[in-house]
Amino acid sequence: MIKRISRLFLEKIKGALPSLISILMGLLIGLLIMLISNPGQALMGFKTILLGGFTDGAKGAGEVLYYAAPLLMTGLSVGFAFKTGLFNIGASGQFIMGAFGAAYVGIKWTWLPAGLHCPVAVVAAMLLGGASALLPGLLKAYRNVNEVVSCIMTNYISVFLVNMLVVGTIYDSSKNQSLPIAKSAEMPKMGLELLFKGSSVNIGILLALLAAVATYIILNRTTFGYELKACGFNREASRYAGINTRRNLVLSMAISGVLAGLGGAILYLGGTGKHLVVVDVIPAEGFTGISIALLGLSNPLGIVLAALFISYITVGGFYLQMLNFPVQVVDMIIAAIIYFSAFVIFIQELAVYWRRRRQREEAKA
Repeated sequence: MIKRISRLFLEKIKGALPSLISILMGLLIGLLIMLISNPGQALMGFKTILLGGFTDGAKGAGEVLYYAAPLLMTGLSVGFAFKTGLFNIGASGQFIMGAFGAAYVGIKWTWLPAGLHCPVAVVAAMLLGGASALLPGLLKAYRNVNEVVSCIMTNYISVFLVNMLVVGTIYDSSKNQSLPIAKSAEMPKMGLELLFKGSSVNIGILLALLAAVATYIILNRTTFGYELKACGFNREASRYAGINTRRNLVLSMAISGVLAGLGGAILYLGGTGKHLVVVDVIPAEGFTGISIALLGLSNPLGIVLAALFISYITVGGFYLQMLNFPVQVVDMIIAAIIYFSAFVIFIQELAVYWRRRRQREEAKA
């Protein structure tokens, strides 16, 4: 029993090795950048990044959880699609559609009872997020249109559509943004404000963690999840086995969109005065989700850890400004981590290819 547990543990460590190597290399690149730009304060700045959210005690830890929640949702969105053989690069559009659904209900539907206002806003966000992912799913399933191309298109459609809807329904013209969310629609803190005093953390992080658990169960403990992954591994073999591949493709994209839409609700119902600003910019949370899914190897547990790590160093980066470093240093570190993550995976796959080729040649000999 002990040997089996040890073997499983070593396999997990081996699987996470590309991410661990990538994190180390990314941090070293960040240190090098700081040494070149400001050598006198480079080591102090690097220490600040490593301390991350703990720089400000419980408040900083709460901020890490607050920033991690929407990133975790977009990471789960992209990772879920990855597991089923799809590249959902449209998480940004689904995220902003979900954000509008949550904001609209949170502003307009004040007639709802206080206990229902927030849940209904969350459901609206999930529905709109899922609906915005249906088009790429349908195009992929019935016309074999590459989902990367269709998702890029729907990202822009979603951004401009949300801008138009905000201006037409919930617009504050004096500030070029949406009106404030009603207090009754804000996510409750459920005592987390006592644990992390002074932070913005709320129930959103708990919803995100529950979504991660639900995603894991769906993918690894249900027949539906098995079919989804089978379609991702080999669509033709799945069709031959009697699996409805078209239905599963559409459902996979829809579920991915629901997860991203929930991320939008978590961010904009957080009670921190967040508004939908009318600008022609695609939300960065969706693209960060791609990074998190890649770093977490599309495993729900890995995505949770990756989202917490990205949020952790991001919060640490806020304090870099006190040392005359731009916060963009953290963006460079994250970019380096993702680059090395993809590079290590590529080297691993290349090594597997050459080993199998050598084995085939030896078998023929």
